[in-house]
Amino acid sequence: QVQLVESGGDSVYVGGSLRLSCKASATPGNCMAWFRQAPTKEREAVAAFCNNPLDQFYDDSVKGRFTISRNNAENTLYLQMNSLTPEDTAMYYCGGRWGTGVNNALHSTVYTYWGQGTQVSVSS
Repeated sequence: QVQLVESGGDSVYVGGSLRLSCKASATPGNCMAWFRQAPTKEREAVAAFCNNPLDQFYDDSVKGRFTISRNNAENTLYLQMNSLTPEDTAMYYCGGRWGTGVNNALHSTVYTYWGQGTQVSVSS
């Protein structure tokens, strides 16, 4: 069983930046992604990285502000978050899965492995 451990969450002010990390105990799949869930809301996709840097996908709400990257040698996924707003406040989870298609990379239901999450809080 592959274990995923997120870190890097913190409390910041509007306009601040954070860098999240997700360390896997072994290769968690060709696709890794970040999702987030705010209180009373469903889990939503943030960004996904599949196979190579050309296969990156972002939710519209974070395009231009967040950047996903992956270090395969270290089995680590990153999320650089800039220009944070209160709407970014949530628990952030990383997921991993194997699969040949990338069209569903932002769908949480296709991910097999999940971490426990790291909390991001943005205040004004």
